[in-house]
Amino acid sequence: MTAFQTLKPSELDRDAFVAAFADIYEHSPWVARKAFDLGQGPELDQIETLHQRMSDILLSADHASQLALINAHPDLAGKAAVQGELTEASTHEQAGAGIHQCTTEEFQRFTELNDAYKAKFRFPFIMAVKGSNRHQILAAFEVRIHNSVEAEFKEALAQINKIALFRLLTL
Repeated sequence: MTAFQTLKPSELDRDAFVAAFADIYEHSPWVARKAFDLGQGPELDQIETLHQRMSDILLSADHASQLALINAHPDLAGKAAVQGELTEASTHEQAGAGIHQCTTEEFQRFTELNDAYKAKFRFPFIMAVKGSNRHQILAAFEVRIHNSVEAEFKEALAQINKIALFRLLTL
């Protein structure tokens, strides 16, 4: 088990807890609120325990809440990234994957794939990009765009939970 380095969730009041964990799930503080409301204890000072609780909250949420959370995520190498409008976490994650180093042709391919993906699935392509490079991300995009809507919805939730773990590990 891994302890948080910068805070102790079990010692935080509701407002401080929600503030600390509000963007673990992109623009979705409701996950942090529900995690707090399930009760506080020293077990939450372990990253894996809090992550499991938050993951369970997402996976047990209604479809509309899950879809809203998926749609809160930016396109990879999309307009928000180019215009500097991403959250700090998303900016760091995309930069870590080298997306900011895309060639003109790679940015064009990301744009084409983002547009085709959203036309088919009605939500953005989600991938936990930590440890990946832009070539691996494009390859995953090329494969996953052929999945069913149901399979991609499930995959998006799994990727979001991976992103959440990576974000928790930075605290």
